[in-house]
Amino acid sequence: MERKGNASQPHTCNNGSERIDPYGFERRHDFESYKEMMNEYVVVLNRRSMRWSKLLQEKPHVEKNLTVKRYVRKGVPNEHRARIWMAASGGQERLESNPGYYQSLLAKEHDSKLKETIHTDMHRTFPDNILFQSKAEPSLQRALYNVLLAYGQHNKEVGYCQGMNFIAGYLMIVTKDEENSFWLMDALLGRMLPDFYSPAMMGLKTDQEVLGELVKAKAPAVGQLMAQYPGIWTLVVSRWFICLYIDILPIETVLRVWDCLFYEGSKVLFRVALTLITHHQPEILRARSLTDVCECFKQITCGAFTLDCHTFMQKVFTEPGSLSMATIDKLREKCRQRILEEESGRK
Repeated sequence: MERKGNASQPHTCNNGSERIDPYGFERRHDFESYKEMMNEYVVVLNRRSMRWSKLLQEKPHVEKNLTVKRYVRKGVPNEHRARIWMAASGGQERLESNPGYYQSLLAKEHDSKLKETIHTDMHRTFPDNILFQSKAEPSLQRALYNVLLAYGQHNKEVGYCQGMNFIAGYLMIVTKDEENSFWLMDALLGRMLPDFYSPAMMGLKTDQEVLGELVKAKAPAVGQLMAQYPGIWTLVVSRWFICLYIDILPIETVLRVWDCLFYEGSKVLFRVALTLITHHQPEILRARSLTDVCECFKQITCGAFTLDCHTFMQKVFTEPGSLSMATIDKLREKCRQRILEEESGRK
């Protein structure tokens, strides 16, 4: 299936029974609202596409500056996404300085347990996406398997863990290129989110607690409510972070979040979480039990607010107020220490 970059429109499959978005996902339940949103969003996409094309003609080498940052926050059109992600994340640089490295990883003898674990997850990766079905022509399943296998070989400490298949899958949908997807995985898992996927998942545990601290500061009433339930942040946001909002937010919104994630780093994940929480404070504060809180955190990621990706991303950079990497680093240090003390206290 050919996917056009700008002005991508949802379309109906040949048999007319399935309704497919431009990324290959079947949208049985929300096709009409998605189509409605896309009809308006396509105007924005076309405008952004023209501006990006002009910028890249003038400056083919993507530099990090205020203009590019502003452009990224307003969205990267699909036809430029792989290039911008590779440049902004440092993936392009790594690829060019390691020629042939990806192929050499695939050529190595692989651990049979690693192969088996990845293979088991293949049919669980986006079963509702026509591009990943084994009968698809061409199917992205084989390419996805290769990317995960190469990454497991490259980063033996992490190897493979659930959640990585979805991240690699999204990268393949956007780049349609194994090697680019591999280097983007390396940028995300190796540098931007270290220890998220290592066996102890210390980075993930830490960032959940960091979000808790940020909520206390920026939405104190919600912070007080959450404090009644020890370990609550793991329950409600671990999937947000481990899957980088895949299957949590609509795909157009996830890709807009990722545009900024590759350019600005992990603080974007906190901005998104804080926007969801601060925007829905009244609903969250009505919760009267742990079950209520968990249900509410599921509901706040759905609906018109998150489907309208352009407005949502504008809110992401305004609603939570200022949030610097220095603040996050300081909170990470504090939370990490606390977790380590708690864990050693349990032994």
